Amino acid sequence: MKESKHPVLTDEELLMGLASGSDDALGQLYRRYFPMVLHLVMTNTGTEDDAKDIYQEALIVLYEKVRSGSLELHCQLKTYLYSVSRRLWLKQLAQRSRFMVRDIESPVSDDVALDHLSDDLSVHEERDRQFDLMADSLDRLGEPCRTLLEDFYIQHMSMQDITEKFGYTNADNAKTQKYKCLMRLKRLFFSEYKQ
Repeated sequence: MKESKHPVLTDEELLMGLASGSDDALGQLYRRYFPMVLHLVMTNTGTEDDAKDIYQEALIVLYEKVRSGSLELHCQLKTYLYSVSRRLWLKQLAQRSRFMVRDIESPVSDDVALDHLSDDLSVHEERDRQFDLMADSLDRLGEPCRTLLEDFYIQHMSMQDITEKFGYTNADNAKTQKYKCLMRLKRLFFSEYKQ
């Protein structure tokens, strides 16, 4: 396995490195976050070159905000870059008129775009929080509930296969156990979510 010569930088270190022109910070920004922008663009009628252009523009936006001191980051850097890239890509799609994009039907002012970006950041930040809470809740759920739910919802196993795997007497008993596990997971999740 090839080891990196450079330590993994935190979001704050990446921003400071970007501001000072660090090649390491720029390299890490590309390695860590470009793949998600590539996926976004490629799954929405774009090419790899489109993704490179969009990501470059997003990094320029980030760089200018960092240098001017106007960046107020209230989420992960990954979330911020995704939201900026998404907004830029949607704007480019609207300009190309390939198809109508519901939330950008006409050119928008920078103020409106910033409001949308703020909304996007909030949505992505909340979604990240929910995924983290769900992962924690699954960890706290314990066995056999965790495996049973993963087998059904993630592995898409049939109730008959679950019945055999866990040794239930019939599929109805397995369904009942799955329901109880799901309710327990729901309680764990929402007890944390409401806080």
